[in-house]
Amino acid sequence: MQPTPRRMPTLDEVAARAGVSRTAASRAINNVPHVSRAKREAVERAVRELGYVPNPTARALASSRVGAVVLAASSDETGLFADPFFAEIIVGVSGALEETDLQLILVLAKTPRGRDRLQQMVRSRRADGIMLMALRGDDPLGRLAEDAGMPVVFGGLPLAGEPRWYVDVDNRGGARLAADHFVRAGRSRPVMITGQVDSQVSVAREQGFAEGLTLAGVPLLGASSGAFQVEGGAEAMEQLLDAHPQLDAVFAASDGMAIGALQVLRRRGRRVPENVSVIGFDDLAGARHANPPLTTVRQPVRALGHEMARMLVGAIDGQDPSPLILPTRLTVRESAP
Repeated sequence: MQPTPRRMPTLDEVAARAGVSRTAASRAINNVPHVSRAKREAVERAVRELGYVPNPTARALASSRVGAVVLAASSDETGLFADPFFAEIIVGVSGALEETDLQLILVLAKTPRGRDRLQQMVRSRRADGIMLMALRGDDPLGRLAEDAGMPVVFGGLPLAGEPRWYVDVDNRGGARLAADHFVRAGRSRPVMITGQVDSQVSVAREQGFAEGLTLAGVPLLGASSGAFQVEGGAEAMEQLLDAHPQLDAVFAASDGMAIGALQVLRRRGRRVPENVSVIGFDDLAGARHANPPLTTVRQPVRALGHEMARMLVGAIDGQDPSPLILPTRLTVRESAP
């Protein structure tokens, strides 16, 4: 009678022995730079103890990865680094990638030259995946994602279509929180400063605010659009005051625009919050230091970046992560008590 052949250990058994997930075990065995040193050492120990022999085909596939991911934004250098929103995104992305050996490549792709540089990077496979931020309208970066041939995670939904992988915040629900707060405070003549009309973020926030007012039976007195910066908010506030001098509440689709609105209201003799209440959207550091401190819808910006990076790493590793919507909440300060 011939002896029964010794059964070879499986990857699942290696993962169980090492106390890690099957994906982490696979990454460590295939020497993919997406796993911490502690997990790698635990897997290597389990491989030795069990006598596990890796699949050579899987190892060859894994070794084709380059160990880098791209964060691409439709922004220029000045706009990106002057905006605290993007700073928080980068901190969140970097924090998630600290758990891996992946390098982060930042690409500013607002200009044709920047987009060409990103396209060349994609064609030459100098990255394992891409995160896309700040897309508006028919941004060419959206079409690039379709042809990338590698995992692409969107930070925020584009205006058209729904990508396979994205992380967003509840923009619509957050704007409704602002409307509800105005209604409870007895404000009956609200206006809104919206962002760019070709931005899904702006559209969702405008819809949410209008819905909240409609449900309460309060009409929206007027709206004006502007860039998501202090200057855009100031210009829109001037227009709204000229058109609707009786306004008593302002919802701005970003903290920057709300701060611009506060400056104009103060210059034109309107007291906040006595005459006019103001609510922004973001809850970045500037909101706490505004004059007066800004009531605002808090979105978890750093968590947005962190979850984008985690989703991308999972997609690179062959998983199929589900899209994620992060919650928002209202932070009440002196501009709209």
